Amino acid sequence: MSSDAVLFWFRSDLRLHDQPALQAALGMGCRHLLPVFCLPEAAEATPWGFERVGPHRRAFLADTLRDLGGRLAGLGNPLLVCQAPAVQALQVLARAVGADTVVCEEIAAPEEEAQVAALRAAGLRVQAVWHGSLLHPADLPWPVAGLPRVFTTFRQAVERAGIAPADPLPAPSRLPPAPELPPVALQAAGAAAGRGAWLDEAAGPGGLDPRSSFPYGTPACRGGETAALAHWAQYLARRLPHSYKATRNGLAGVDFSSKLSPWLAAGAISPRRAMADLRVFEREHGANDGSYWLWFELLWRDYFRFLHLQHGATFYRARGLSAAPLAPHDAEGFERWRQGRTGEPLVDAAMRELAATGYLSNRLRQVAASYLIHDLGGDWRAGAAWFESQLVDYDPYSNQGNWLYIAGRGTDPRGGRRFDPDKQAREHDPDARYRRLWGTA
Repeated sequence: MSSDAVLFWFRSDLRLHDQPALQAALGMGCRHLLPVFCLPEAAEATPWGFERVGPHRRAFLADTLRDLGGRLAGLGNPLLVCQAPAVQALQVLARAVGADTVVCEEIAAPEEEAQVAALRAAGLRVQAVWHGSLLHPADLPWPVAGLPRVFTTFRQAVERAGIAPADPLPAPSRLPPAPELPPVALQAAGAAAGRGAWLDEAAGPGGLDPRSSFPYGTPACRGGETAALAHWAQYLARRLPHSYKATRNGLAGVDFSSKLSPWLAAGAISPRRAMADLRVFEREHGANDGSYWLWFELLWRDYFRFLHLQHGATFYRARGLSAAPLAPHDAEGFERWRQGRTGEPLVDAAMRELAATGYLSNRLRQVAASYLIHDLGGDWRAGAAWFESQLVDYDPYSNQGNWLYIAGRGTDPRGGRRFDPDKQAREHDPDARYRRLWGTA
């Protein structure tokens, strides 16, 4: 048993390229490295009565982990997948291999921060490395405590300062071997079979639904770094960035948006890698409003991350950043919304697509969220929890930030956004094709 083993805890960074946390672990000079992923508790229920991690998320994550496991195995160090809760599993494994250090991604959300705090309280040294954003917080024109309350102000200041992302790091070409693990430790960590109970699940019908805008059961949309890099390469090769701004508000189809979000959420592709490739594309084929808007959207993604650093757990209060009281939650209205039977055709079509496929266009996410909050009197937290359960591209930063934005409990200067579903249908589904697709026209 080695005394210089290090545990590398994969979280929402399920890739080998551009991995500063993994490079930090390798820089410690350890003789043994144990790559670990701890599965979310799939059976955990939300306060609203449904499972927290639904079948679409499970299937896409399972695919992502299979791909990561294969890449790690190619370097001689397979991924250890644990079913036990992360704090329990990592303590068990550290004791078993004589390690006192865990290296992982830093995630500025309350539950993820509580996990790190619990590990440190148990006596482990945890080195958490921030690498989930395009820009690093230390490179901003202000400390995160001084982050502007309006996205436009943030974006303009970043652009005036000429702040650019760092170059992405290459994937490691070798890894130290894994330490020996006794069977009793594997069993206690929930890794006796080396996988979770649902890890071998094939993608269900939702992953192959021909109506889906992101059919995650097909080879082109599979989870994992391999598919992510291949998808981005073909998107650039087809020069689709040039048309991104003009098509990004589409409701159905694979090519109307970049579809990077599921892989970004899982960390299968890093935003720095995506941006570096986009800059090469612009040098070779020219930049325009479309390619600029991809940068714009990645900055929005960053902004929600930095808001989490700025506000911490306050961002998760029922009232959010607002002093306004919560209205009573209409539970019956929420159920009709969740099941796609509100009687509002565009909203019902959107909710049926989400439940059937685990994906929804950004435009429809806004329309559906607005309808729940502003028309049905639903609690925004219930809607956020349903999106968390269903979306293959769920990540806590963007989900929380966007729901607070629509509800008027974030940093939006307008105090909330209401989208008129009739107006949205006229503008974005004038021939009712989308509504017919989901049986509501």
